Amino acid sequence: MRVLIFAATLAAYWPALNGTLLWDDAGHVTRPELQSLAGLWRIWFEPGATQQYYPLLHSAFWFEHRLWGDATLGYHLINVLLHATSACLFASILRRLAVPGAWFAAVLFALHPVCAESVAWITEQKNTLSLLFYLLATRSYLEFDATRQRRSYVIALLWFVMALQTKTVTATLPAALLVIFWWQRGRLDARRDVAPLLPWFFLGALGGIVTAYLERTLIGAQGQAFALGGLERTLIAGRAAWFYLGKLLWPADLAFIYPHWMIAAAETWQWLFPVVVLGVLTALWWMRAKSRAPLAVALLFGGTLFPALGFVNIFPFLYSWVADHFQYHASLGVFALAASGATVLGARLSPWAFRSFAGAVGLLLATLTWHQAAIYRDVFALYTATLEKNPACWMAHNNLAIALVDAGRAAEALPHYERALVLRADYAEAENNFGFALNQLGRPADALPHLQRALQIQPRYADAQNNLGAALMGLERAPEGIAAFTRALELDPKLAVVHNNLGLAIASGGKPAEAIAHFQRALALNRSYADAELNWATALTLTQRAAEAIPHFDRALQLQPNSPAAHTTYARALANLGRYDEAEAHEREAVRWRSAAETSAPPRR
Repeated sequence: MRVLIFAATLAAYWPALNGTLLWDDAGHVTRPELQSLAGLWRIWFEPGATQQYYPLLHSAFWFEHRLWGDATLGYHLINVLLHATSACLFASILRRLAVPGAWFAAVLFALHPVCAESVAWITEQKNTLSLLFYLLATRSYLEFDATRQRRSYVIALLWFVMALQTKTVTATLPAALLVIFWWQRGRLDARRDVAPLLPWFFLGALGGIVTAYLERTLIGAQGQAFALGGLERTLIAGRAAWFYLGKLLWPADLAFIYPHWMIAAAETWQWLFPVVVLGVLTALWWMRAKSRAPLAVALLFGGTLFPALGFVNIFPFLYSWVADHFQYHASLGVFALAASGATVLGARLSPWAFRSFAGAVGLLLATLTWHQAAIYRDVFALYTATLEKNPACWMAHNNLAIALVDAGRAAEALPHYERALVLRADYAEAENNFGFALNQLGRPADALPHLQRALQIQPRYADAQNNLGAALMGLERAPEGIAAFTRALELDPKLAVVHNNLGLAIASGGKPAEAIAHFQRALALNRSYADAELNWATALTLTQRAAEAIPHFDRALQLQPNSPAAHTTYARALANLGRYDEAEAHEREAVRWRSAAETSAPPRR
């Protein structure tokens, strides 16, 4: 059965295996400045060095980068293998708990399309890896509960700590264990059941507090968009709980970003969601004498979802109150109940018919997952599919436009930036990106008001200051451009691109010797920065130090061998040194790559 689950999971996620980096994947796949041993130290001891302070997760990414670098296949395979492993571990735990249909539950979890966002998106290795640790901790603790051996308790605690260092939604595990014990025994004993888990509750609370603080201060989950009162948060939680359950029972119209529904405490109908939640919980409480399982599953589902129900600010709430990956851990209880009920009913009716039914359900889910995984193959597929389901998603318009600019299709990006700004007028990021795209199109005068507007909305926006500097340089307003670059470095001295741009501005003013220090700093911040290597080499050439420039030209071409500009500039430097044969070879390479670029350039619409 394990082999079947692994094979079926791999087949279901096949369309995503060669998928490219998406949205914030670049913030999780280890950045150049963190790829050394010193970078690994920063991952553990410098909050803010990574997008979120999950040191074990980012250590895993660090080791994976050592193995296959930026190649995405490895990351996707790891996610699929982690997911399939967790499905099998889930079955083993259910069998230990004597839950009928354990392997059917594992199949539901392994192949359900609501899990596609967690498995097909590299960033969500935080889900797949943390769930593995979560389930290992659960299995070890259940062993401790049966044997009361200290060794089992210590092992379980270590797995739990590892889970917390991967994603803090796992802080809900000790509460989940108490629910399981109540379901088994009908009561909880303070000494036997509660006391051993008190350290777990403390560690979970500590991890949650740290994550909530960093989410607010470093990631930006604060401000007017998050200024919600208790009534609004209750409405979000009530509606979100039914939304998640609905997607598990009927996984239609799954989306990367769901519509951001309006919350209005004055509208009576919105209160139906939390009221019905309370009504169902009350009914399940009264039914507990007949069966505690439905109430236990409801508590597991709601309790595990709690960190994502709106009571704590998390940055994705800026786009939507719900996301498929938020219920990855919480879905387990629902799958267990569904599989158990179907198995018991099938045994009463016809075992053969039940096996046929289970196989058909698995095949249907695998097919749905195969189609859902396909939208994660690249940014164009992802955001096009998102906008089909949610045309008012301003974030998707902005991110699709970024992808178009990166692909050399800046003109096609402009309507998406315009639409994003119609949907959200105070969108500083879209204003900045709009200005960058116009700079790329050689329209600095048109870019200027967008960049100024971005800085009006967000005065400490270093990237906008940098793009403003580029626009001013394009308008031949060099002193103002240099001032903008300088201000950008005051806001964020670690932006390699700004050091490079400031160096170019200084060099263009006839001071290449002064510019060299900025190119050096850019490369210290990003050792793979081909443009900075080329600019450093060019500045050395302009200061009559052509021999010193050669290693930098070589490094620039090693990083970017298809750069016509690098080959041309290198040829001139070699000619100045009397190395004419080599210079001619680079001139030929420049012509070849320039011709190739023109031939493969995408059509402008």
